[in-house]
Amino acid sequence: MVSTDDRGNGEVEPDENLRSFGETLKACRKRAGLTQEQLAQRVGYSVQYVGSVEQGRRHPSQKFIIKAEQVLDAYGIIQIAARQLNRKRGLASWFRRWAELEEGAIALNTYECRSIPGLLQTEAYARALAANVPPMATSEEVETRIAARLDRQKLLYRTPYITFSFIIEQGVIERQTGGVEVTRELIDHLLECAKLPNVDIQVMPTISPEHAGTDGPFQLLESWEHEWLGYSEGQQSGVVITDPKDISLLHQRYAKLRIQALNPADSVGLLMRLRGSL
Repeated sequence: MVSTDDRGNGEVEPDENLRSFGETLKACRKRAGLTQEQLAQRVGYSVQYVGSVEQGRRHPSQKFIIKAEQVLDAYGIIQIAARQLNRKRGLASWFRRWAELEEGAIALNTYECRSIPGLLQTEAYARALAANVPPMATSEEVETRIAARLDRQKLLYRTPYITFSFIIEQGVIERQTGGVEVTRELIDHLLECAKLPNVDIQVMPTISPEHAGTDGPFQLLESWEHEWLGYSEGQQSGVVITDPKDISLLHQRYAKLRIQALNPADSVGLLMRLRGSL
């Protein structure tokens, strides 16, 4: 009997995380001495489904993960691999490498002029973004993206602390993405985040005759090994920057931006005034 979760093709382009899960499943299946056909029969999915998962071409359903863990008596290995997979599932393919680097960071600097950085978004704000940017996602895709985004926010509270610096354009807040209520909640959340001992939030005023960020948003990260890396993102693309000359250039720009933006205390004052005007 084939599960209803097996309807439709549902295959995606393979990526490192899916391939890793597929290899783990395959190793557990072989350890149990089962063929793909035998595993498929025992978990109630088609052999095509099992093959696609092992090849890293399909996201396994939660039901499949639980059944495979039971059938293969995998000592929790399959579920551990699935948790690692699901942490990255809702992230854009070009962003996953940077998200992995974030987890090993001791400092993260972010300049953003398009939207509130994901690490500072509320759930309602994230939903408004998902509803506004074509192509429209399915409800399942939206939930997966939001879950992944909120999961990343644990980094703000992790100890030992990561040192965060955020520089955000005032216009991003004044745009009122999602409406007035969403914006009120967003500002309240930003004010709470600004109270964290490891987080600095600076707002770049709308009127800024001198502005070092006109080439667009970027991030800088310091790893545990004290190596600095950068990240730049555009439409449907993102690149991790490793060249020391490029990193130096981004450091110079970020240093300028920190001077040109309102300091953290004045930024909190501006946020409170924006909140009061809504």
